[in-house]
Amino acid sequence: MAAAPQPDPAPSTDLRRTPLHGAARAAGGRLVPFAGWEMAVQFAGLVAEHTAVRQACGVFDISHMGVLVLRGDGVKDALQGLVPSDLFRIGPGEACYTVLLNDAGGIRDDLIVYDRGRRLGPECERDEVVLVINAACAEADTAWIRSQLEPAGIAIADRKGPEGILLALQGPEAPARLEALVGESLAGLPRFGHRDLVLQAGRGAAAGAPVFAARTGYTGEDGFELLLERDAGLALWEQLLAEGVTPCGLGARDTLRLEAAMHLYGNDMDAATTPLEASLGWLVHLEMPADFIGRAALERQSADGVTRRLVGVRLEGRAIARHGYPVLHNGAVVGEVTSGTWSPTLGQAIALAYVPTAVAKLGTALAVEIRGKAEPAVVVKRPFYRPG
Repeated sequence: MAAAPQPDPAPSTDLRRTPLHGAARAAGGRLVPFAGWEMAVQFAGLVAEHTAVRQACGVFDISHMGVLVLRGDGVKDALQGLVPSDLFRIGPGEACYTVLLNDAGGIRDDLIVYDRGRRLGPECERDEVVLVINAACAEADTAWIRSQLEPAGIAIADRKGPEGILLALQGPEAPARLEALVGESLAGLPRFGHRDLVLQAGRGAAAGAPVFAARTGYTGEDGFELLLERDAGLALWEQLLAEGVTPCGLGARDTLRLEAAMHLYGNDMDAATTPLEASLGWLVHLEMPADFIGRAALERQSADGVTRRLVGVRLEGRAIARHGYPVLHNGAVVGEVTSGTWSPTLGQAIALAYVPTAVAKLGTALAVEIRGKAEPAVVVKRPFYRPG
């Protein structure tokens, strides 16, 4: 069992801290700056944490991420104007991954939209949607969404607040772990489904606490993201660690997501990158009649074709490609690595990179310039890893 969290010392920086900061440090977490927060990059070690998620179960503190709740009649219609994905393909209890766009079709941020259906609020029964947004973009996203939707009568609030806790329970054992905690089967909760649950009485200090549970994650494994109040979240973290769940940091989160070829905002996409260039064309539903910001730009790009694309790359040797490294084809620089790592699961160096469309085909021989040497590489299918 992890040692009891100790009071935080007086902060020496302006970095923000999640409610689990002390508990993470007590569990051996090595804390580093990340997106304006002080977060654990690792506990027992990156490879051990990565392997635990692939083979058993790990838990991550992701309380730095933003969680917004949008309420109002026609909230999905209003939100539809900000995203290129058809939000009416999902219903209450379902969710979808999508992106916010600017007028040029560039990606402002990526996010998950959870349809909560018609719910009883403080004033009356109203439609409700929950958004989970990236920590680095949370303040800018919130201000921009407010500017777009509040004039349409949509109420927007922080669903998590500074004291809320968001945990990611990930790995093949995650469903059984959560079922034991809530005392009910989750077999009927599909991928990207979500449900309000209650921690079972007799399961420790968090017993009786409500949990917003979503079968989503950023690891490529089955698992859940759990939103709780502070005290319940702290108690659940300690209980999970006491029961053998591995605490995991940002390092393992990054290698896991890259094996699953999941994008990292600011690395693999940004405001100058469109979903079509970022190989996220499946998020763009131009067949729907609804208008959305950036639609005209994407229609033009769809008709004309993109000149570059994000691809998966496997290096032939043991050299590791990193963000910003040049990508070569026939000796000439043609692109750039956006994310790269050594895959603990596959035992290979893998990367994502932007290259011209002409050389984006599977099997194309490339090279990555690493410390002045051209290391052989090849374009491969994404994701690099799939469960099972």
